[in-house]
Amino acid sequence: MARDLDAAQEFYGAVLGWEFGPVRPGEGFSVGFGDGVPVAGLGALPPTLTIPIAWTPYFAVDDADVTAARILERGGTVAVGPLPFGTGRAALAADPDGAVFGTWQGDSIPDWGMGGDAAPAWLELRARNAFDAALFYGEVLEWACAHAGCCEVAYVEEDNRILLRHAGRTVARLHGGALAQARDPHLWPCWHVHFRVPDTEAAVKEAIGLGGSALAGTDSVPFPNGITLRDPDGALFGIVGPAGPGPF
Repeated sequence: MARDLDAAQEFYGAVLGWEFGPVRPGEGFSVGFGDGVPVAGLGALPPTLTIPIAWTPYFAVDDADVTAARILERGGTVAVGPLPFGTGRAALAADPDGAVFGTWQGDSIPDWGMGGDAAPAWLELRARNAFDAALFYGEVLEWACAHAGCCEVAYVEEDNRILLRHAGRTVARLHGGALAQARDPHLWPCWHVHFRVPDTEAAVKEAIGLGGSALAGTDSVPFPNGITLRDPDGALFGIVGPAGPGPF
């Protein structure tokens, strides 16, 4: 969600090389395309809302009401919805640590996916405890279930992280150590999105030139060519080069 949709499109178009087009749900919402592939949505934030600007992952679910009930039963919070949105139903929620995420019941745009050559590259959850987070999301979103096409969960012992894989691709990483009272907001319990770019140095230069900034001194992108950026409204996101490693 952006305070100024046109300015957000200008920023992310220049930094990430996206082109934008209006799609469902319609006015006040646009989708960024990278090399013709849908990457992410930008929505206009109503002026009456003063919430912080941030990237929010939305997870597809079969039944938004059932998912909302699971969130509440397992100690999470449902802040908005489920409500009709375009051709589907959406809800905005938070896990027990306070990390915000959304759910979506309905059709998605064709070719929209995670972890491929086009952005987004992957999602990252910084939780207080990765195992507790995996249990929460696994039960709420039915990870590692018996249904065809569900996500697989794997534990990487050497660095105490949990990987989420779908269709053979690693699409998310969960790791512990989040600190709710940390001075650096990137260390709070939160979902972070990482995008691929053809040239990280050029992307950083564009971001700074358009009023954004590059963060230093965090371990939020623990890869040699990973960089955390902040857009002019304060939203954090990661970038990594086309040959950069994923969260494997």
